[in-house]
Amino acid sequence: MKFSSKLFYWYQKNKRDLPWRETKDPYKIWISEVILQQTRVNQGLPYYIKFLEKYPSLNELSLAKEKEVLLLWQGLGYYKRAINLLESAKKIAKTNNGVFPNTFKEILKIKGVGDYTASAVSSICFDEKEVAVDGNVFRFISRLFGIKRDITLKSTFVFFKKKLKLLIENSNPGDFNQALMEFGALQCLPNKPLCHSCIFKLECKAYLMNDIKSYPQKKVKKFKKERFFNYIVVSSNKKLLFRKRVGNDIWKNLYEFPLIEGKCSNLSQIVNKKEFNVLTNKMKKPPRFLQVVNVNHLLTHQILKIKFWIFNSEGCLDNTLSINEIIDLPKPAVIYDFINKHLKS
Repeated sequence: MKFSSKLFYWYQKNKRDLPWRETKDPYKIWISEVILQQTRVNQGLPYYIKFLEKYPSLNELSLAKEKEVLLLWQGLGYYKRAINLLESAKKIAKTNNGVFPNTFKEILKIKGVGDYTASAVSSICFDEKEVAVDGNVFRFISRLFGIKRDITLKSTFVFFKKKLKLLIENSNPGDFNQALMEFGALQCLPNKPLCHSCIFKLECKAYLMNDIKSYPQKKVKKFKKERFFNYIVVSSNKKLLFRKRVGNDIWKNLYEFPLIEGKCSNLSQIVNKKEFNVLTNKMKKPPRFLQVVNVNHLLTHQILKIKFWIFNSEGCLDNTLSINEIIDLPKPAVIYDFINKHLKS
């Protein structure tokens, strides 16, 4: 039995029942693929359902406000994805009458869309013979054929695309791509692949050579950058200072407490910071320190060592918000968790 037929047979028996597999609407497939970037299916599924309940079509998304979209995205991370979705929906609605592009090359022009997403959408929705190569596919195919190439290199990506295009043969390209990804996600697992029940074990080079752990080949990861965030949590009359994050750093356009970045070990270092004095110089009295809460927050390429310095201030402060107002603003998950644990009564 040829590769594609064998894979498709496995897929029909083992595929998960997922809502984006019940449609060929390019808008819905686009949303699912963007949500599932850097996100596990069980984490992304509730977000997909909520997103489509609120914005069931591209035109409805195009009318949304950024703050609303980011709030819906809260906790999912990689917030730039949500910003790109909204910007792209507005552009498609304006320049293409809300009609989603129907070719790989045109889909690839959408902001935030790379080869993988464009391949997935064009193959599933428009039957284009494009292959979607993600981490699951790299792992499965490199083991099966014993391909020892560094998957971080562009040349390796091109090599895999060419090889997989030959393997599609006359199969439905959308089903072929979903079967590939599903096989990597359910069978050819990263650490404990289910080799003994694998339909390809008698052909798999890595299995036959007892060398599963060597695949896929990848350059050693760089050390994560370590950053120190000091959030100044000042409460006055049950209201708090809270502001929008600007610039092109992480969490762009989300909301947070006033931030002082840099290593600060004790209270005296904080209160002597210029930023702290600017923040508190209009207060009638110096704010009263209550406590500090330490949190480590891991991102893909960064480790954030966060301290929430909690103060109480007498009198009224400008630009403050109530807890209820803050809850309605999009914010990083680490701030959302801190508020729920330490500030909500």
